[in-house]
Order: sequence, then C-alpha cells, then structure tokens
Amino acid sequence: MALGLADAGADVVIASRKLENCRAVAREVEARGRRALAVSCHVGHWDELEGLVEQSYDTFGRVDVLVNNAGMSLLYENLPAVTEALWDKVVDLNLKGPFRLTSLVGSRMAEGPYGGSIINVSSTGSIRPQPFMLPYDAAKAGVNALTVGFAHAFGPTVRVNCIMAGPFMTDVTAAWDIPAFEEAARASHALQRGGQPDEIVGAALYFASDASSYTTGAVLRVDGGIP
Repeated sequence: MALGLADAGADVVIASRKLENCRAVAREVEARGRRALAVSCHVGHWDELEGLVEQSYDTFGRVDVLVNNAGMSLLYENLPAVTEALWDKVVDLNLKGPFRLTSLVGSRMAEGPYGGSIINVSSTGSIRPQPFMLPYDAAKAGVNALTVGFAHAFGPTVRVNCIMAGPFMTDVTAAWDIPAFEEAARASHALQRGGQPDEIVGAALYFASDASSYTTGAVLRVDGGIP
C-alpha cells in the first residue's frame, strides 16, 4: 500500500516497530521520486502515537490519508489458555492503536482546511470468528465499529472507511499449512486462492482518492469470495 500510494503521487510515512524495515520501504518510496519518513513506533503503545503524529505533521505539514494496517494474532492451545497478557497484546495492537491514531489524526483533519481520508484494515474474521483466533477476530470486529463511529464523528470533511481483508499470502503464511489452505480455497473461495499483497492496493487507492468522495463508514470485503 505504501508503494502504491507513492506511485499515485503521495509522500509517505512508514511506521512500524522495526526501524530498519521502515527505512527499507522508505528507500523504495524515494526511488519512485516521492518523499518518505520512516518512524519506529509500536502502534499498540498509546504513549508512542502522539509522537508519530507530531513527526508526520512536522515533516510534511499535513496528513491527507491515514492507513491503520497494523495487525497481529497470537497462537494459543485453547480458549482457557488465553492469558490476560496475550489478550492485551492482540487487542492493543489491533484495536486500541487504530482508535488512538484515528482520534489524533482525524481531529486534525477535521479542523483543517483539507479534510482527509482514513482507511482501516480489518479481517473477514470480524464477521466469521474462529475459536483459534478469537481475540484477533473480536478486535477486528471493533475496527469495523470504529469505522462507522468515526465516519460520523469527523464528517463531513473526513471520510473513514475499512478494507475487510481475507487471506493474503504475506510473510504470515510461513506458519500455515499451505497445501491444506490451497485445497480449502479451491473448494470454498470464489477465486479459489489466497490474495497476493499487491491485490490490496486498488482498494486502498479507491478509499484514499476522490474516487470514493461519496463513500464513508463503508466496510469493503477484499477476500476472494469467501462464502
């Protein structure tokens, strides 16, 4: 998404826990002729987010688009084995962080002359929760709710929408049983496969641009046709 937005003419802030990873993406953005800012930030840590926002505004003067894409799901043996620490880690990153960032950036967008677009990323697990990833699914359901609530809070000048992503073949799939997944996808998904990372870019560009000028509070499934 960062590279897709850069190709469309955006300067980009890349924020994640590992600064060198952010810098690597920033170099790719700069190679495309756009400016980039790499920031080390844990989205699940409330007290780090104001600094991220301040650095972004100090560097670029304004923020037109916010993408809340941080996500994590931890493994556990069974539901009674879910500890408070595990629950907090998953919910802090997937729900608390997007709430805080959207509050900080959305309020500035709404108060400024330009408005803006906020793009949340949830999961099809938010509407089809599974026992083996229930804290994650619950948090992503919360992201869907935040999308609608913030759309009303920051309208009419700020649009808030959500990409509800299905299974994408990112590095998280290293822990998957790929043959079993592919068999299941062929049997149940309309497109009979997982998504490739660049296949999320079109949805992000739609929500980021004026192409979606009359769309807010929407949750768009990008899942290959999961039934």
